[in-house]
Amino acid sequence: MIWPTPLEWLAVAFILVNVWLAMKVNIWCWPVGIVGVVLYGIVFWQGHLYANAALQVVYLVLSIHGWYEWLHGGLNKTEPPIRRASATVMIVCLLATAALTAPIMWLLLHMQNPAFPFWDALTVAISLVGQWLMNEKYLENWIYWIVVDVMYVPLFIAEKLPASAPLYAILTVMAWRGYIDWKRTAAAEAAIAVAA
Repeated sequence: MIWPTPLEWLAVAFILVNVWLAMKVNIWCWPVGIVGVVLYGIVFWQGHLYANAALQVVYLVLSIHGWYEWLHGGLNKTEPPIRRASATVMIVCLLATAALTAPIMWLLLHMQNPAFPFWDALTVAISLVGQWLMNEKYLENWIYWIVVDVMYVPLFIAEKLPASAPLYAILTVMAWRGYIDWKRTAAAEAAIAVAA
């Protein structure tokens, strides 16, 4: 049996806290997430999951953007409410996922010894779109996280990342809970807005 490295355990801990804080719509999810993505960037690079390692760099930038958006992205530079994505936004998200997967896979196929290039590319594409949805506080971000977390479990088992595979199984459940919590919060925010 392969044991997780201390670095992988540390990355797991930060990501668990990050997602728990995001479920609670807590602004601290962003700085905690930044630490987690830096740690996972190293873990994935060492595991030859190059696209997922590069994704962590993008997450770093998107996390800084998300932190700003959650603080100042609303009306008059206030905290924005949770909102639902329109059908148009969701179609664009699906098209963006498909459009991102192909070039990422092409890049991976031109790298030395990539592990599972199609799955590496597809999970990165779904994650990028999910992160954008989260940054914009769309409820549907959690649907993207559920889908990609389910996909990551067998990928990480195959890549022998023993702490990450169960982490993503847990994250799948947390993403489902996040969807329920955000839906409830969005309804409460809407009721307050109507009453005001």
